[in-house]
Amino acid sequence: MAVLLAVAALGSVRRLSRKVDALNQSYWELRYDYTRLRSQVARLDPSQAEAEADEVSAPSPGSPSVSFVPLSTIKKKPPDA
Repeated sequence: MAVLLAVAALGSVRRLSRKVDALNQSYWELRYDYTRLRSQVARLDPSQAEAEADEVSAPSPGSPSVSFVPLSTIKKKPPDA
């Protein structure tokens, strides 16, 4: 009984693995197509591409600035005596 259950689990894991691989492949194909199409649009209308690049690179005024704080700079509270 346990062997049958293990074989069924192995089959489902393999099937899910194939689905994840297919989704991953689809994702990277879409990213490639998006980048290729974006570069084609930039070649057709360079002024619009520059304006979009400025909008993307400039932070929005409402977003808080987040900076890295190393853990070594944070002091621990002394233990209560």
